[in-house]
Amino acid sequence: MHTYRTHTCVELGLADVNHDVRLSGWLHNRRDLGGVLFVDLRDNYGVVQLVARPNSEVFEQLSHLQKETVIRVDGRVLRRAEENINPEIQTGEIEVEVTALEVLGKCDPLPFQVSPEDRVGEETRLRYRFLDLRRERMHRNILLRSAVIAYLRRKMTDLGFIDIQTPILSATSPEGARDFLVPSRLHPGKFYALPQAPQQFKQLLMISGFDRYFQIAPCFRDEDARADRSPGEFYQLDIEMSFVEQEDVFGIVENVLLDMFTEFAPGRNIVAPFPRIPYRDSMARYGSDKPDLRSPYELIDVSHLFQGSDFRAFANKHVRALPVHDVADKPRSFYDQLGEYAVELGATGLAWVKVGEDGTLSGPIAKFLTTDVATKLIDLVDGKPGTAIFFGAGNEADVAKIMGEIRVEAAKRTSVFEENVFRFAWVVDFPMYEKADDGSIEFSHNPFSMPQGGLETLRTRDPLDILAWQYDIVCNGIELSSGAVRNHDPEIMYEAFRIAGYSKEHVDEQFGGMVRALHFGAPPHAGIAPGVDRMVMLLADEPNIRETIAFPLNQNAQDLLMGAPTDVEPQRLRELNIDARAQPKTG
Repeated sequence: MHTYRTHTCVELGLADVNHDVRLSGWLHNRRDLGGVLFVDLRDNYGVVQLVARPNSEVFEQLSHLQKETVIRVDGRVLRRAEENINPEIQTGEIEVEVTALEVLGKCDPLPFQVSPEDRVGEETRLRYRFLDLRRERMHRNILLRSAVIAYLRRKMTDLGFIDIQTPILSATSPEGARDFLVPSRLHPGKFYALPQAPQQFKQLLMISGFDRYFQIAPCFRDEDARADRSPGEFYQLDIEMSFVEQEDVFGIVENVLLDMFTEFAPGRNIVAPFPRIPYRDSMARYGSDKPDLRSPYELIDVSHLFQGSDFRAFANKHVRALPVHDVADKPRSFYDQLGEYAVELGATGLAWVKVGEDGTLSGPIAKFLTTDVATKLIDLVDGKPGTAIFFGAGNEADVAKIMGEIRVEAAKRTSVFEENVFRFAWVVDFPMYEKADDGSIEFSHNPFSMPQGGLETLRTRDPLDILAWQYDIVCNGIELSSGAVRNHDPEIMYEAFRIAGYSKEHVDEQFGGMVRALHFGAPPHAGIAPGVDRMVMLLADEPNIRETIAFPLNQNAQDLLMGAPTDVEPQRLRELNIDARAQPKTG
């Protein structure tokens, strides 16, 4: 017999009744029912019930072992009585009567219970992550993550893509976030950077003639945490293709995502094909470039109705209206609670009016609207009796952000928000440039993207009117990835950077490898990189990305389990020619 087990916990069934077996795992739970002891034994695969009777040699030992102790048991498989069958577990028709037991790993008193699951603060969970990962939900999430990555590798290989690993130690890059820097011992005063993304390398692979590349790529960015972004590191399905246009990328990604989400979330609807929404339309209609299409409501710009108005709260400001239909039966608390939610988002309040049965407006600001404005407003929002119209006014960016959140919350409060569905969308036609706070022109997205219209457009049009072949894939209000058709022409590259204030010499210095390669026969190419962590978060229906990562950093970018970041011995710093100075404490 094997030293530790003849079966895993879920491999036993009715075919094994009256056979002797050996199992190993964790003491998951224990119940004493009328002198008969029932113990749940858990391993990676699931749970099986053990039974020990008072006359058994192992009864006393099993009765007093700390939960989560690792044990090995020998025993005989028994069929459960009909009334004792447990349909909730895979092994619910059998149990194992224990005849021998050995403790393989003792367990100290637990900081929190694995089963039943306690409500525990995240700091404690991360400090004892090895225990947290034993809990059913977390264990299931990590197994799901593994299955998703394995599926992606098979799918991409089947589609003719080649898995190639790109460097971890490289040069700094302008990806938009801070680099993690690694000092060089052999080159004093110089640093490597951990890759924010394999952007330049995957383009170089296309120039090298590999045609279709993919990688489950680790990426590193020194940025703050939020619910859908883990600080430090993340993983993405990195994709690049040669001799393709935007729609070719869309076809591959839709194929992969549709099949994957169908495979791992079979009970949830996926709306396909994915709509294409121009960036400016998305910002106008949804207040966001990552719209949550589970809400059917759309924003409407009504600023022109209040130009020169005597209503000072709206006069000469950017004003967005959100029509919410069929709410005639809603109490005043419906409006008040949405207003409170707007205040939580940073607004000073939420103005509203309601269309009555006679077609007139009522509500807190109705008296400030002239008859002409009221008539035009109702017509513009297709208002009918029972339609509520909510308003945001002020700075365009702030209004869009707040009203974008309100359109989702209003859908939830009116029960028209689509549940149990994945709503994907492509956001396309991003502006190539934007105006910085100091009035200068800067790239608004990936600087290596191809401008729509090429070199002629760069030379003849206002930079703020130039669109790029850039796109985002969004699902349920979460951005899964950005991508682009790449700029493969060095002349266009130099001109694009010149508009953003970079000289030819600067481009050659900062992107020498890339620019040099473009002079030696670069094919048209494009790519994208959907985030693995975010896809698993959606499939697991988790609100926080850290729930789908085995050992994440906390919100302060600390590893509470291993104690990182750590101090380094002075000798090691001297080897790296680094002089570390602690920042003085303030306050």
